[in-house]
Amino acid sequence: MPVEMRMWRIDQGDPKPLTSALLPDEKTLEDFLEKDPSMLGDRLLVIGRQVRTPYNKYIDLLAVDADGNLHVLELKKDKTPRDVIAQVLDYGSWLKTLTRDEVIEQAEQHLSQPFEAAFEAVFGQAPPDEINGDLNLTVVATNLDNSSERIVDYLREFGVPINAVFFSYLEDDGRRYLARSWHASQEESTTKAPGKKSKRADWNGRDWYVNFGDDDERSWEDGRRLGFISAGGGAWYSQTLRGLPTGARVNVYIPGQGYVAVGETFAPAARFDQAQILIDGAWAPLAEQQLNAPYRHAPDGELETDELAEWVVPVRWVEARPADEAFREPGMFASQHSACKLRQEYTLKRLAEHFDLSEQDD
Repeated sequence: MPVEMRMWRIDQGDPKPLTSALLPDEKTLEDFLEKDPSMLGDRLLVIGRQVRTPYNKYIDLLAVDADGNLHVLELKKDKTPRDVIAQVLDYGSWLKTLTRDEVIEQAEQHLSQPFEAAFEAVFGQAPPDEINGDLNLTVVATNLDNSSERIVDYLREFGVPINAVFFSYLEDDGRRYLARSWHASQEESTTKAPGKKSKRADWNGRDWYVNFGDDDERSWEDGRRLGFISAGGGAWYSQTLRGLPTGARVNVYIPGQGYVAVGETFAPAARFDQAQILIDGAWAPLAEQQLNAPYRHAPDGELETDELAEWVVPVRWVEARPADEAFREPGMFASQHSACKLRQEYTLKRLAEHFDLSEQDD
């Protein structure tokens, strides 16, 4: 049934109904949603308004959520209820074909800053590798007729990610209010459609992100001076580092500070107590060098297992700087993983500029 939103003010113990009124115009609601899309319940970043499709139609608002999924917000306006549902489905059929780069290009036409920086400003993190993996279609209206609501319910049963949100405009002693309700609960999931294509960023086959914890257990100054990266203290910390291939270009990040180095691995990972590094062109045991950290995780007197041990990968630095010269800008990629593929083009571009990498290094 069509949603009717009613509100009462409790005045001296008695409920007094607020008066329903018409919105001045639906453009005002569109303005409100662009300024604060969290009115819909979740944080969203608006990346387009009146977005033109290849079919000469215009999407009212296009947004992205913290997981990189797109949201179409289409106001009913003067369209018939069935027409607006057909239109939002048409938009979805086009948007699902957009690649990550095409989404970012659209965003940067609307935003006054790089997409990555705007994303981090809203969500407090860099964009995920996968953009436009899922799609959400939302009809924004004051009401829908019974037939249209049945159509929305039917489509949702078949996995179409469509919903309707209703806004009521209320007045009370000169004050104005907007009240919101959803046709279907947002916790009520739809069935995922099969055969979804990946929208992850392409990987160049070379660049890796490495998280180097500069703490009581390991020292970035050691790694910078002697040419290595390391991680350990448990399988979760070391297993991704141990998987780094020889010849990988590593972009080293100190948590909470930023990027400090770019280099190339030239030997497989080894346990700290067996690791060798190059000094003046000759291999030497790392454990015999003068170090600022112990690189041990087992209690004193106990042997370290492979799982618990610190693991070390030798690196030939292209550029390596002290921790107090770490570089980071909003929107640049960061992760808790010790090592992972670095796909984000924005981060790679900023690192190349900052570290003045030559075309050969690139």
